[in-house]
Amino acid sequence: MNKLKKLKAWSLLACLITIGLTIGQVQAQHRKAPAYPLITHNPNFSIWSTTDQLNASTTKHWTDADHSLLGLIDVDGNIYRFMGKEEPNYKTVLNTSDEEAYTVQYTEKEPTGAWTTSDYAASDWNSGAAPIGDDEKSVKTLWKSRDIWVRRTFNVSKPETIDELLLKLNHDDNIEVYLNGKKVYEKTGWTNNFHYLPISKADLKTGENLLAIHLTNTAGGRFLDFGLVDKRKETTKIQTAIQKDVEVTATQTIYTFEAGKVNLNLTFTSPLLMNDLSLLSRPVSYITYGVSANDGKKHAVRLFLGASSNIAVYRSSQEVVAEKYTADQLSVLKTGTVEQAVLQKAADDMRIDWGYFYVATPKAKGVAQFITPATAAVDAFKKGSVGSTASKGKLLSLNTVISFGTVGKAEVQRFIEVGYDEIYAIQYFQNNLRPWWNNSGKESIEKQLNNAANDYQSVMKKCAAFDQQVYADALKAGGKDYAHLCVLAYRQSIAAHTLVKSPQGELLWLSKENNSGGFINTVDVTYPSAPLYLIYNPELLQGMLSGIFYFSESGKYPHPWAAHDLGTYPLANGQTYGEPMPVEESGNMIILTAAITKVQNNGNYAKKHWKSLTTWVDYLVKEGLDPKTQLCTDDFAGHLARNANLSVKAIVGIACYAQIAEALGETATAKKYRAIAESMVPKWIEMADAGDHYALTFDNKATWSQKYNLVWDKVLDLNLFPQKVYDTEIRYYLTKQNKFGIPLDSRKAYTKNDWILWTATFAPTREAFEALVKPVYTHAIETESRVPLNDFYDTNTGIRENFKARSVVGGFYMKLLADKLRVDSSLQGAEKR
Repeated sequence: MNKLKKLKAWSLLACLITIGLTIGQVQAQHRKAPAYPLITHNPNFSIWSTTDQLNASTTKHWTDADHSLLGLIDVDGNIYRFMGKEEPNYKTVLNTSDEEAYTVQYTEKEPTGAWTTSDYAASDWNSGAAPIGDDEKSVKTLWKSRDIWVRRTFNVSKPETIDELLLKLNHDDNIEVYLNGKKVYEKTGWTNNFHYLPISKADLKTGENLLAIHLTNTAGGRFLDFGLVDKRKETTKIQTAIQKDVEVTATQTIYTFEAGKVNLNLTFTSPLLMNDLSLLSRPVSYITYGVSANDGKKHAVRLFLGASSNIAVYRSSQEVVAEKYTADQLSVLKTGTVEQAVLQKAADDMRIDWGYFYVATPKAKGVAQFITPATAAVDAFKKGSVGSTASKGKLLSLNTVISFGTVGKAEVQRFIEVGYDEIYAIQYFQNNLRPWWNNSGKESIEKQLNNAANDYQSVMKKCAAFDQQVYADALKAGGKDYAHLCVLAYRQSIAAHTLVKSPQGELLWLSKENNSGGFINTVDVTYPSAPLYLIYNPELLQGMLSGIFYFSESGKYPHPWAAHDLGTYPLANGQTYGEPMPVEESGNMIILTAAITKVQNNGNYAKKHWKSLTTWVDYLVKEGLDPKTQLCTDDFAGHLARNANLSVKAIVGIACYAQIAEALGETATAKKYRAIAESMVPKWIEMADAGDHYALTFDNKATWSQKYNLVWDKVLDLNLFPQKVYDTEIRYYLTKQNKFGIPLDSRKAYTKNDWILWTATFAPTREAFEALVKPVYTHAIETESRVPLNDFYDTNTGIRENFKARSVVGGFYMKLLADKLRVDSSLQGAEKR
């Protein structure tokens, strides 16, 4: 087929695919993201809105725990809520253990008879204090069997006075709850904090009542704590501001509201500019308020921000202290736990409970800050009263009120800063490391807050210019859908990392494998995220590899392949994942080192670690072409032998090692390993060839898979695989697309969207690229899974299989990286000529 006909064929196929995807598609253009980033710095300081309307839900930490930011605006005495929701006013009916100690009856032997009723004789049951579970540090009664049955009697004098009865429950795992013999709740699964669940107050009796629970452990931990609360009705209603629009850029999320006769522009800015590590590591975000009249008249305007002390706790039952003070030009509110258990825990679904959260604003006339219980914050604003300047308790609110005075048509702006001082951020092989901004231990958060205030205007200009450039570059590289995905990925990927300096003086940019085990510095999470950092600061990618190199080179990890991780965040003391991924991680480390060498146009970093790279490449030469049964990065799919895509990684990795050797002047070594890689390619083609596609495994030609690892052959200009391989694969993928993308492989309908964008990058035409990207964009704006961008989901339903808020979406920038390297290569060629 001649070139013109071939291009027309590609265009026609791509158009047909795109048209097919849009027929019958539910339009959701009002949505810009599955969740909206508000405050994004690292895995501990990460606050999102999970609804399209900012005032439709409480703002949350990426783990889904409430990290409430409440926004109200008073216009001529009329109050409107524009952000978050008011804290519910719960009155205790039956206390949980975080309020007061209580005991229950329990048995681990299945009872007979009507054990859920008050008439049942439980004389042979045990008595124990709550909570119940298997973690000796956090429970009062140990439970380590599969099942437990629990009874708790209590008295209610006037059930008719209860407004709304809720079950307050924290459980692990499966649960059945009975009130006076009637099943009122059941759930398969578990919780990690208290949930408030509506039940009927009609099931209560005057006098003695009984709550009975059956709990079954199926995996993991065990836990039970429960009680009842009365959700009191609001005495006065607050109006809701009308959200007119929302825009998401690389560093900002911008909302516009109408609050009666006033317009409000609300901007969240996390200035994550990777070319400025001091700014990148400064743990301070801005919230900017712009107010103007929309009727041409003058209006009295006050604005309120209430920030929850839950931003500084792991569980809402933890006691906190809070205080107000001044620091140079700022008025400051501060809160943190009483306990301050610095770096005492490591887990996936975890919030920080050490260090301190701050809300600061420039001192000015009309600015007031004070502390209240969360339930009293709104009333304090309504009444114009000022609460305490210091407090101790649970669930407090750090409140800031800004009076704008009389506002007319011209917009008036003010800003508030929110910040977090972790004190110590990471434990690295038993060394507690401070965050990068305070590596010396001589800095203070107050200085960071003051610097942020002084820099406000210049930082906002830098962010606006950067946002515009990112979008323009992505638009040019891949079109509107692609540009939108890149924008959504930017802050999320960065905020899954923490920047510190190692005891050896090296920069460490350490990821948390969010919602996927919680591991720190996982190599096969670094691998997909790498394109973003290769574009904007390859030193950060070095900081993702250096810890893994140290682990091997220090003798702490003795195997002839690269480690999977360095531990469980924030404790980087050695691998905690259950088993190695030898071909996967060794290939990843070599490929990414080659990418750094290519982008920086020198081999200095590779030279430091040449011995490790050589050990790993020799493992790939021996085991990589036809891998034995082992895991790859898609470990959720299980073990696989003879994995064709994993084989591609080994071949590419060997060629990358040769490319590094060439850059280092090791010509003989380069020729040797280049020849090895080239010799493997025809063998791979023969083993994987399944006619109109290439197989998932060499031994089953009825299978197929995305060969996303091929992308580096193109991006790093290795020229290993013939174009026929790419053409064959892309043509086949375009016939396999579902509404939300190409499945990962032939086994199931689920996919990984980072891999789709890698696969799309080696598509031979722009039309084919856009056809592959379109369903991923559709998923972002239509998925039912309202979480920070999910990368692992069902391609038919769009519902997430797992994962959220992960750094891997930095891989969306692969096409942008490919274009950058192509331009750089052309410029270098022109200079040589």
